[in-house]
Amino acid sequence: MDESANAEQPSVRLGVLLADPELGLTQVAGPTEDRLVSTVGTTEIEDPTPYLVGGELLLTAGVRLPDDADGVDMYVRRVVAAGVAALGFGVAPVHPEVPSELVRACDRHGLPLLRLPPATPFVAVGQATYAAIAETRNRELREISRAQSALASAAARPDALRAVLGQLAAHTGSWSVLYDAQGTELFSAGSRPSPPAPQLLHDLAVRTLQRAGGPTAAAAHHAQGVHLTAHTLPGADGSTTALALGQAATTAPTVVHRQVTSTATVLLALLTSPRHALSTDTHSVGALVRLMLGATPAEVAPALVPGDGTRGDHWTVVHGRHRPARDATAPRTADDPAQLAALAALLGTPYVHMDGPCLKALIPSAPDTRPSVPAQAADLGWVLGFSAPVSAPDLPHADTQAERALQRAIAAEAPAIIHTPDALTVHALVSPADGRELARTRFAPLDRVGAPGAPVLLETLRTWLTLHGSWDRTAATLQVHRNTVRHRLARVADLLGVDLQDPGVRMELWFALQWLPGEPTDMGS
Repeated sequence: MDESANAEQPSVRLGVLLADPELGLTQVAGPTEDRLVSTVGTTEIEDPTPYLVGGELLLTAGVRLPDDADGVDMYVRRVVAAGVAALGFGVAPVHPEVPSELVRACDRHGLPLLRLPPATPFVAVGQATYAAIAETRNRELREISRAQSALASAAARPDALRAVLGQLAAHTGSWSVLYDAQGTELFSAGSRPSPPAPQLLHDLAVRTLQRAGGPTAAAAHHAQGVHLTAHTLPGADGSTTALALGQAATTAPTVVHRQVTSTATVLLALLTSPRHALSTDTHSVGALVRLMLGATPAEVAPALVPGDGTRGDHWTVVHGRHRPARDATAPRTADDPAQLAALAALLGTPYVHMDGPCLKALIPSAPDTRPSVPAQAADLGWVLGFSAPVSAPDLPHADTQAERALQRAIAAEAPAIIHTPDALTVHALVSPADGRELARTRFAPLDRVGAPGAPVLLETLRTWLTLHGSWDRTAATLQVHRNTVRHRLARVADLLGVDLQDPGVRMELWFALQWLPGEPTDMGS
């Protein structure tokens, strides 16, 4: 018997009724599986099927039960086809005991057969069943209420996406995963099932996203003892977002699980909406207004620091570059709320800006602390560069540090690099004023150049030196053709009157670049 439809309505397990000492029921035939009973019916007609809806505990005293074995077999086949959960036979006064033909027929057709003792009225069975159904429903409502409360609390945490998935997995006993449009696992919680379940769930989620035509879509699949489900997340305007929630569990979803999952999908949709991902809270909006009306970053920065005392008044700047997987179906875009929300959760800050494949972020930090690099950012295809924590007036300096760190990470093919200043450098031996004067004098000829301008030529030279003279990697980092790099560096060499193939010249120019006004004052950048 398929219990999926019956599980959607209030019901009670047959084992609960068998365990009730007041009823005195015993099972005398049929499978021992704990079936769901949604109602109790009484009949004494030969063919009760027109009056059955499925899921009944059907009670009879056998008044019109056929006398021959074939007739009894037909009776059992009919009620089984109608979806009856179990048959209850009341002994006395019609039959002193359960007929043997009925026992054999129920065994043959897989129908649980219960014996009702003479002292148990049919009405008592109905009352006990409905009381048990009511208690089961109340218990389910309490479980749903507890789970919804836990989900709401999780949604208020800084790591809201992780926390909501964690609560969902705990309350449904499932492995819960949030997928983006490319099928990338943004976050997951719960015990990961053994193969091939993860791949099957991934494929189910991607197919569900691709064919989603309405506000939401859902799909289910059962394979090798694992129940798989996928739900698209609803968008703010009633459309679907490019996100799917996948679940894998060893048990079929219950009414409680479905309700909890429904709540979680709504919360996840809100947490990944553009408004939430951009963190348009009152403090951020107020700081933006003040900044646009003339306040300095140092003046508005305190309004953006969390007031919970968990972080300091410094900031870590992050630069990032996305490298899509080879099998990616579409590039990341700046209006992708899934990526924005995922990166905000991974970095622990709402202050994240995406511009195509580029990323910039501000993380409230304590001074003299090392930034935490989220390992999962690399799984999502991001290469990151982190500055040292600085106060608000030094944010331009930190911005340069983060960009240099990103370039080093790209050159080293590392997932992330953190800026690490070193006091024992050449800069410690040269006064800042002398170093700046040397840099101005050394690069003065570039100030007279036309297009593309001195800043472009200096950035090309800096990148080329950072990448140890690699034309191809410099072109890739600057996103220009390698011949453009060669042309720019040829102009630099001509204007400065140097040979860029000379290691000594390269070293001299590298140090001079560090002393340019606005550049870092140490060699760690």
